[in-house]
Amino acid sequence: MEQETRNEKPETSPEAIHLIAVGGSIMHNLALALQRRGARVTGSDDEIFEPARSRLAAAGVLPAQEGWFPESIHAGLSAVIVGMHARADNPELLRAQELGLKIYSFPEYIYEASRDKQRIVIGGSHGKTSITALILHVLRFHNRQFDYAVGAQLAGFDLMVQLSEEAPIIIIEGDEYLSSPIDRRPKFHLYQHHIGVISGISWDHINVFPTEDIYREQFRIFADMTPKAGVLIYDRDDEQTQLIAVPTNPDVTYIGYGPHEHVIRNGKTFLMTKKDEEVPIQVFGEHNLRNISAAKEVCKQLGIKGKDFFKAVASFPGAARRLELLREGQTSVVYKDFAHAPSKLKATTNALKQQYPQRRLVACLELHTFSSLNPAFLPQYAHCFDAPDLAVVYFNPHVLEHKRLPPLPAATVAEAFQRPDLKVITDSAELAAFLRAQPWDSANLLLMSSGTFDGMDLAGLASEVAR
Repeated sequence: MEQETRNEKPETSPEAIHLIAVGGSIMHNLALALQRRGARVTGSDDEIFEPARSRLAAAGVLPAQEGWFPESIHAGLSAVIVGMHARADNPELLRAQELGLKIYSFPEYIYEASRDKQRIVIGGSHGKTSITALILHVLRFHNRQFDYAVGAQLAGFDLMVQLSEEAPIIIIEGDEYLSSPIDRRPKFHLYQHHIGVISGISWDHINVFPTEDIYREQFRIFADMTPKAGVLIYDRDDEQTQLIAVPTNPDVTYIGYGPHEHVIRNGKTFLMTKKDEEVPIQVFGEHNLRNISAAKEVCKQLGIKGKDFFKAVASFPGAARRLELLREGQTSVVYKDFAHAPSKLKATTNALKQQYPQRRLVACLELHTFSSLNPAFLPQYAHCFDAPDLAVVYFNPHVLEHKRLPPLPAATVAEAFQRPDLKVITDSAELAAFLRAQPWDSANLLLMSSGTFDGMDLAGLASEVAR
């Protein structure tokens, strides 16, 4: 009997995508997002730490062994995505180039996946994670469809990346750091935004932008990339931003913003609406009030009315690791913050002092990044640590050796900060003992670092400080 002819379309094979340096924070989230979208995902890395290891393993994407294996790169791959952790001579990358495969950096792939969407890109030296998180919170509160790519794990979002076919918009945190080992352009130049935000400019990443002018130029390029009928939203009070975000293109809408009108009562901040209504919020500090204004302007462009924005923002808990409350006692609170750059340090310490003006503030900063430990950059911290009643700087001399930087005498650090009474400590056990010995009646503790204070038990310390 003759077999029946079936009038059916053959199933489309899923994309096969390989990620080089899959263990990175944003890269492993991209791997999981791609798998969720239906792609066949593989990856490689020479080091994979938690939580990436467990998350990749649970999804069946964890490489069988660590290392680089050029034999895993083959002609059947739809794309190869290379992360910043890889080097230009990575054997898998060289094999992909040899085979003529499509090779993307993270920002190139995000752009490719969002070509047909409205792209909102949040740039700036500080505040971009919080602004992005605010926008995502408001959109989700009002059941809007959106995709996103953000550089931190946000409360209520299981991934840092989402890519779908349905969402008409994508919200992207626009990092100014380099795109990949073979693409030296800043990430935020590659997203080709329709709506752009510049939250402020403060020289950072001295290892790739050796002068302040070169660093600022990256933001000028971003501003000039705003297309016809596009929107550029910027901090109108930031001096560096004023130099590049000037209304020069008649086809672009320029929107400047400042800190949202507010009042502070009994350690609680309230936003003021145009109708003089008060909206209690969970975050505080002038920098967060500026972030709220930036997010409100973006949401307005996306059709969210003012009253609906306020309704949503009241439940915003803050972005992870940004003024994160570790513990609250009767007369003390302990906060941890990601702050490490001079502008972030100044904004965060001022915020705590203004929120609790009657309490003594003890603030401890860990110098952990290449810029913060570099003697050529240290003078940028002058008078950025004036707000605390007691200011402490910690760094591990072994990190200097690892980064191939010269030794850093305590006197050099104190001189750079322009604070003679600055306490400089280079041993984490000594730091913990010093902080425990402080009087904590009517005093707050602020711990600031992009690292971990060399694994110090911050939760245990917080429980002793705030009772």
